Amino acid sequence: MFEVTAEDSFDFRSTEYAELFASSAATAFQHPIWLAQLYERIVRQSSATPLIIVVRSRQGGKLAMVLPLVRRRYTLLKVVEFADMRVSDYVSPVTDEETLSRILADSRVVASIRRLLRPYDLLRIGKLADRSLAMELLFGIEKRESMGMSAYSSKLEPTFSAWREHQLDQSYRKELDKKSRQLGRLGEARFKCAETIDTIRTTFDALKVYRGKRFDGSNGPADLLQQPSYFDFYLAVAAEGCGGFARTYTFWMNDRAIAGALGLAHNGSLLVILGGFDEAGYRKQSIGSLLFEQIARDCIERGDHSLDFTIGDEPYKRIFGGRPSPMWQIFRAGSPLGYAAHLTVEKLPAAKALARRVLHGKKAAPDRAIAAPVPVNEEFSPEVRKT
Repeated sequence: MFEVTAEDSFDFRSTEYAELFASSAATAFQHPIWLAQLYERIVRQSSATPLIIVVRSRQGGKLAMVLPLVRRRYTLLKVVEFADMRVSDYVSPVTDEETLSRILADSRVVASIRRLLRPYDLLRIGKLADRSLAMELLFGIEKRESMGMSAYSSKLEPTFSAWREHQLDQSYRKELDKKSRQLGRLGEARFKCAETIDTIRTTFDALKVYRGKRFDGSNGPADLLQQPSYFDFYLAVAAEGCGGFARTYTFWMNDRAIAGALGLAHNGSLLVILGGFDEAGYRKQSIGSLLFEQIARDCIERGDHSLDFTIGDEPYKRIFGGRPSPMWQIFRAGSPLGYAAHLTVEKLPAAKALARRVLHGKKAAPDRAIAAPVPVNEEFSPEVRKT
């Protein structure tokens, strides 16, 4: 019924993949633009090796499923992972539920997929959303394990005023109005969604400066945007997806970018994945909070039904109406070394902290950070979103 191959130069911009993605249960992080740029600009410039498993119908060769994976080595440990590379918040096989069920029912196909994964010491895949397809069954894994954190999404209303009334506390709404008036007295403040490559680039240059100051590595992970390959990746996604998949938002003050964010639009939801602001100059005006409020307004005007803050338990997400949904991970040992590594890391907190340093660098418990808005009432301290 199906044929399985490893196509490590798979064309994610092809028509067949676009059609598969459009009919699949996959997330924005498996979008053709996202994965094409991810493999080109991050995977191939890192120590990771592409492992893209492709399932096609035996008759006609129609694309049925794609698993975008990578092989990585951490000291002696050989690991197979999803093509996450510290920038994706949700993972999913690129297929639909019915097709996945048919694939799982074909023992020969399942055996072929598992054979293509070898050799590895550890198969580990995190960032499975609560309702994501049961990818673990492809690998013979009985159950998911909790990641110990949630993702957050805010339901949008038909009108901006209704959303503010239902999702924001009354006192908070008044404070935001006050901060907005304060901002307006400082100059010509404008909120815009970028429509040109030049404005996107200007926004990203500003974000790099603001995030570099805030996430300098002295108290947590250093900002990924400071690395050329990651900066180029985000910029390329924003540019290629402009006018559709990607939205680059900017708060301008007298033609200077003082805050910005990158969001991915998918199935009526906007996933906010990257942001930053001039904390030194506009903290008192709560520019981060005003930015999120205006993003919600724009989404509502476009007809979106939800604003997704993705993974991480920062308090500001609840302030903007975010509701938690648990996140999951799966593991499978492929050798005694992999089994020992997984068992040690999961059972011993000190070993888990050591593993984070080995896998991501000296202080890298969080993978990617978005600048959390500074709440106007100063009750919550600014936090880094962890993925």
